[in-house]
Amino acid sequence: MRTVDPAKRAAKRRAIVDAAAGCFAEKGFERTTTADICRAAGISSGSLFHYFPSKRAVFTAIFTDDAAETAERLAAAARTDDPLAALLDVVAELAGQLAHPAVVRLVLEAAAQAARDAEFAELIRRNDAALRDGLAVLVTRAAVAGLIDPGVAPRAAAGWVAGLIDAMISRASLDRDLDLAAEQAILRTILIRFLRPVSPPDGG
Repeated sequence: MRTVDPAKRAAKRRAIVDAAAGCFAEKGFERTTTADICRAAGISSGSLFHYFPSKRAVFTAIFTDDAAETAERLAAAARTDDPLAALLDVVAELAGQLAHPAVVRLVLEAAAQAARDAEFAELIRRNDAALRDGLAVLVTRAAVAGLIDPGVAPRAAAGWVAGLIDAMISRASLDRDLDLAAEQAILRTILIRFLRPVSPPDGG
């Protein structure tokens, strides 16, 4: 019996998803065809449908895979000795993805697809909730360690952190000349000032 090499299968699937992401970023979900994906991935339609039952399934895989990678990143960050530095690093990594124009276009396309596909919208909602949960863990650990204001509500703070990342995505979509490095530095400063411990009043 012919055996399947899990590593090779995973690599092939990843290659298909990456190729499809480029297609969706360039043409959008509606205008991208399975033939486009096959050409970009260098595979036959039979090979594509061996891995994914439909174009929608490939599109969904882009965001399920991204969520899994983000979850791994957050889990690793939660194991570090400096949760504040880990939080800032995670935010920098997520914001840094915007250096790739295709990422911004994919995020906008996901928003458009969510508006017409309730099941996909629920996936995006779960991904966002998982991101906020992971950020909240880092905020909590940083507060316990005395690295940030212990009065900051973790869930609310995580929501604002995620919101700032969303704001950068919005800006990047509107301003093609955006200086991402400068914006990331400003974002880091905003987070540090937002989260830093409050100094006690004089004589307090």
